Amino acid sequence: MKEVKLELATELTIKGIVGFMKKKVTPFGTGAKVDCPKEYLGKSVYLVIIDE
Repeated sequence: MKEVKLELATELTIKGIVGFMKKKVTPFGTGAKVDCPKEYLGKSVYLVIIDE
């Protein structure tokens, strides 16, 4: 599995948002996953990492 580079930023502006959801990252094999409803299959998504 290739490693994805994380772009560091403190602010993000996106136009045309249909909605958003807050989910918890869970372990999956040797990686991790975030569940997403199947109605978004084939759509482009952004995963925003926040430090809580």
